[in-house]
Amino acid sequence: MSTAREQSDPRAILRGGLPDRYLKPEDIAEIFEVPLETVYQWRKKRTGPPGFRIGKHLRYDPADVRAYVTQRKSADRAAA
Repeated sequence: MSTAREQSDPRAILRGGLPDRYLKPEDIAEIFEVPLETVYQWRKKRTGPPGFRIGKHLRYDPADVRAYVTQRKSADRAAA
C-alpha cells in the first residue's frame, strides 16, 4: 500500500511501475535532484534521458527514463 507522499513523488512512481502519464521536465529535475536548467542543458547537449515534444511541451516517457538510468549504471560499472 503506498502513501500519499509516494503517490506524489515521481521517484516512487518510477520505482513502483510506469506512471499513467508522461513526465515533465520538472519531474525529471526532481527525480535526479538537479536544477531544472540542468534538465534543459541535458536536452540541448543530448546527454540526458531522451525527451520528445507534444506541441510546445517537452515530455519524457518513463520507460525511456528507466532505460537511461540502467544504461548509465552499466556505463559507470564498466568504467570502475
